[in-house]
Amino acid sequence: MTHALFDGLCDVSCVPIPGRIQSTRTTSRGGEHMDANHTPLLTAREAARHLRMPESTLDSWIVSRRGEPSLIHAVTPEQRGWPRLPFVAIIEAYVLRPLRELGAPMDEVRKAAAIVREEFGDEYALATQRIATDGVDLFVRLADDSMLQVKHQQLGIREVLDGYLHYVTWDDEGRPAQLRLSQYPDAAAVIIDPRFGWGSPVLASSKVPVDAVLQLWRNGDPMADVAAEYGLITDVVEGVLRAASAA
Repeated sequence: MTHALFDGLCDVSCVPIPGRIQSTRTTSRGGEHMDANHTPLLTAREAARHLRMPESTLDSWIVSRRGEPSLIHAVTPEQRGWPRLPFVAIIEAYVLRPLRELGAPMDEVRKAAAIVREEFGDEYALATQRIATDGVDLFVRLADDSMLQVKHQQLGIREVLDGYLHYVTWDDEGRPAQLRLSQYPDAAAVIIDPRFGWGSPVLASSKVPVDAVLQLWRNGDPMADVAAEYGLITDVVEGVLRAASAA
């Protein structure tokens, strides 16, 4: 029987999403190859929940407007409601999220993203390791020049961006390899890694999908049994459930 703390936990997160298209990608996994720039992994709703941002905001970032390209690199889903965000788009949204958290107007966020891409000469500049160094410097400069106006002046833009980017792991080519979700505790670290779970969050230590842990719990299995099923300790299972319930 589930604890009241976790009631309603899996109303959305444990429902299988159709259209997990197993197409060619640049990241290999078990003989498969995945293109982190083009293979859709998550729906906007899923990504918004994992990144803890309004779904409406993310929706506005994946559509073009007035002839301008979309803010992040979404792809056209094969069917309505299917995943449309590749891993690169998830990272792009994660990088831009703190600018909105700081109160920067949406038009200025769009302009700042365009400037970064132009200066770096890379349409995927927001999802490169350089964003954590030169990119932060550029955002700070734009803020100093009043081209990126943040409302919450008490929060330093550099400190906020550094705090976010600390959770991104980069590969040897400076491209994103995985994103750790900061809402989960260290003892139950959870990541999004395109090599595992088709982009759905997994436990960093064992690569067990978070949804699998949640589903067993929702099915009524005691926490100790859920832990035993996946070779986890009970504290890890509890940490996952508590973090997920707060989403």
